[in-house]
Amino acid sequence: MESIQAIKQRFGIIGNDPKLNRAIEKAIQVAATDISVLVTGESGVGKESVPKIIHQLSHRKHGKYIAVNCGAIPEGTIDSELFGHEKGAFTGATQTRSGYFEVADGGTIFLDEVGELPLTTQVRLLRVLENGEFIKVGSSKVQKTNVRIVAATNVNMFEAIKREKFREDLYYRLSTIEINLPALRERKEDIHLLFRKFASDFALKYKMPTIKLTDDAIALLLKYRWNGNIRQLRNVAEQVSVLEHNRTINAVTLQHYLPHTGSNLPAVVNNAKSEGDFSSEREILYKVLFDMKSDLNDLKKLTMELMKKGSVSDVQKENEHLIQKIYGDSDNGGFETTPAVDDLEVLSIPQHTETSEPTTVDVEDKYHFAEEIEEEETLSLHDKELELIKKSLERHNGKRKLAAAELGISERTLYRKIKQYDL
Repeated sequence: MESIQAIKQRFGIIGNDPKLNRAIEKAIQVAATDISVLVTGESGVGKESVPKIIHQLSHRKHGKYIAVNCGAIPEGTIDSELFGHEKGAFTGATQTRSGYFEVADGGTIFLDEVGELPLTTQVRLLRVLENGEFIKVGSSKVQKTNVRIVAATNVNMFEAIKREKFREDLYYRLSTIEINLPALRERKEDIHLLFRKFASDFALKYKMPTIKLTDDAIALLLKYRWNGNIRQLRNVAEQVSVLEHNRTINAVTLQHYLPHTGSNLPAVVNNAKSEGDFSSEREILYKVLFDMKSDLNDLKKLTMELMKKGSVSDVQKENEHLIQKIYGDSDNGGFETTPAVDDLEVLSIPQHTETSEPTTVDVEDKYHFAEEIEEEETLSLHDKELELIKKSLERHNGKRKLAAAELGISERTLYRKIKQYDL
């Protein structure tokens, strides 16, 4: 088994970071097996080096090694690229074509950006991992292949699984062994070493003197965040080597080649929302309208009961919970929940009788001062009510009890509205 230092020299890997050494050590150990490997890390950290190490140290080193960028292949043709197609399978398929899994039989396939695979392709890939079988596009014949799959991604796989963008069973098939490469900002001691290597390479390539950094430039180099990691560092080294006439670079000069990415200071972000927290004033108004509509419906129900029965005491007993909900507790600020029975005046509602001539009833209009309001039911209120219910359910992860408490309605009422709006 080759040493870590020998592997670094053989594959051009620079750095002495313990996390980097551990990743290379895991690649060496797993190379002799046929276990699927998932390489994780940010974009630009050099994930493509790990599958090369695994392939060259395995018993498949004399077989084909194919690297596939899954994110660069259109969704409509990726199945054809990976598994091949039969003649006439789709428009433009003028002849039978072998896919990567058929061509790389006995070798290794590196699936870069595997998190970008469409869900339909993930199902096909899962079958290859389970029993080595695949079917060409437009064919009904099952074919066998013997390939080693090494995948890489910069996507948070657990977040992708949660959003149903990646199959959980496929993730566990791919990540039998997971190798994580650290970001460049976590390898402070390797940054200047890498920059010097890149500067030397570009000096040879463009036949010019090698650039050198002053102490303040080195300090700036180490302090920078490097969101693009090694790829970004290489690009900066190439730009400075080509554009600068003065071969000694200070911090002021180097700063012009480093995009401003904001402060690198840590910040505390509180993503948790308290119960009843609203993101905008408009949402608060919607809730007020929603509560008013709910109270209005309750008042309509009480009025209808009163009109039907005519007995205030009976209505009060049977609908005590509605009265409590609308008017609050009786000991709240000294106000009574309901007025006394003696103080209530029941309106007499004339009964319609079938007579040949209409009966004229002279009733004094005691409410002539009240303004007649024509109730106008707008469709937008239903839309806002639906939107408010959806947002409340999302905030509480679908828990109806908490959502109902926030909306100020019963859980049963909320359930009825969910059924009504087909949520």
